[in-house]
Amino acid sequence: MALWDGRFSKKTDKNLNDFNSSLAFDSLMYRQDIAGSAAHAAMLAACGVISGSDAETIISGLDGILRDIESGALTFDKKSDGETAEDIHTFIERELTERVGDAGKRLHTARSRNDQVATDLKLYLNDEALNIIELIKNLARIVREKAEKHAGAVMCGYTHMQRAQPIVLGHHLMAYAWMFLRDIGRLEDARRRMMAENPLGSCALAGASYPIDRFMTSKALGFDAPSRNSLDGVSDRDFCVEINAALAILTLHISRFAEEIIIWSSWEFKYMELDDAFATGSSIMPQKKNPDIAELARGKSGRVFGDLIASLTMLKGLPLAYNKDMQEDKEAIFDSIKTVKDCLSAFAPMLATATVLEENMRAAAARGFINATDCADYLTKKGVPFRDAYKITGQIVAECLKTNATLETFPLESYKAASPLFESDIYDTVSLDACVAARSSYGGASPESVKAQIAEFDNIFITRR
Repeated sequence: MALWDGRFSKKTDKNLNDFNSSLAFDSLMYRQDIAGSAAHAAMLAACGVISGSDAETIISGLDGILRDIESGALTFDKKSDGETAEDIHTFIERELTERVGDAGKRLHTARSRNDQVATDLKLYLNDEALNIIELIKNLARIVREKAEKHAGAVMCGYTHMQRAQPIVLGHHLMAYAWMFLRDIGRLEDARRRMMAENPLGSCALAGASYPIDRFMTSKALGFDAPSRNSLDGVSDRDFCVEINAALAILTLHISRFAEEIIIWSSWEFKYMELDDAFATGSSIMPQKKNPDIAELARGKSGRVFGDLIASLTMLKGLPLAYNKDMQEDKEAIFDSIKTVKDCLSAFAPMLATATVLEENMRAAAARGFINATDCADYLTKKGVPFRDAYKITGQIVAECLKTNATLETFPLESYKAASPLFESDIYDTVSLDACVAARSSYGGASPESVKAQIAEFDNIFITRR
């Protein structure tokens, strides 16, 4: 029996029922629906809208439903009057009424499925955001530990995917640690805004005519206060978009990191070796070791981007207040949540078990003339205008390429031929270790700066635990 049977003379067409149903995906919110219903029943009793005994019966019945769902004794394919419930709200209400009788029918007083679903969804996303934050923290810890371990490992820093200047791996990794810290901050900000206002009690769109206490249910469910406008309360899905946007930026960061790991683990680079437990092989090429987790993480970012665009597109033309289009919000955000959790759960141990090949990184750095800026700076510090120093150094690099030399092995007499200002201390300047050590400015790439970054990261990170 449909909830609206009193108005209609015909049974709902099966095709409409199947198309209209959301139980297959919104059943994920059963805990939140039961929690919201229990808080609503307690409030109705406190306000004298229903009796205290009815509230006790309802809450006891809801507790029993929760236990049976979690034990598997009650499944969501259960039918009532030959029909499966349309959504999780109908499922819980039907089951409750079957178990406790008329008291269950009183539960829906002073609420609508419109404010009920908005409340359930906020509570669900709040719980899942907290779960994802913990997964990000775990990944950030792994990145930080690897950065500390390789704080002095010289490697090429790149621009335009061309070797640019010497840095250390610890500096490179800490760039991602800071990204993940911002991702945590975005989710925390989104949670704060989401839980600032409780939709429950907005009813269908215009509020309730009963003497309800919306502040009571807000406090019971962890909200700061009730929503200030009932139309906004039932039609707002900004929180879905904002959570999805935060997840999209997070997967963007994971995808960029994945791309680097894919490059670093290639034979052409060989900066990193993935653990056998976190790589795959080929069905035909015995030598292959494929970075599948990194590739999948890179690819799955597109799903999260798509979910965000789907939500924005669904909302962009909707008049106030609730419209059935808004049922599409849940599949999109639920898919983003699952995708992000899957990516983080696989990516973190892959990174933790990967082996960094420092010798290969340093050898590549030595061949890349990434100390050329330091060579130019050497002349600048002796009074040569930077543009002239830049040109002289470029000529030296061109000569090195002809003779298969590096700036560290280029003969002193050849340096002096380029400029009489060069002395034997040029080799101290263009040493890769000296080059990275010189980048000691705040936030710079020197090992000491990296250690300072890690200490600052730890101080901020502790406050987020």
